[in-house]
Amino acid sequence: MASKGQKFRDYSDKTNIKNIILEEYKLKRNIQELSERYNIPSGTIKTWTRKINHPELNTGKKRGRPKEKDLTKEDWKERYEILKK
Repeated sequence: MASKGQKFRDYSDKTNIKNIILEEYKLKRNIQELSERYNIPSGTIKTWTRKINHPELNTGKKRGRPKEKDLTKEDWKERYEILKK
């Protein structure tokens, strides 16, 4: 769990480091070895590889209950009908 004020590192595609690591992983490199070589946490590399191996996880959609501002008119009507019962 993230603690208050924690800073997260951004491995964007600007530096292409993410793509380089994933290519090396495809060449049967060890995650721990890649973590030590590029000074990136092994958990981060595991997350990237999981998204490559399971593309359905990389849909970009948020999981869980939708926020109030994201609800459509139909959603509000459905909630109203449920409460009315």
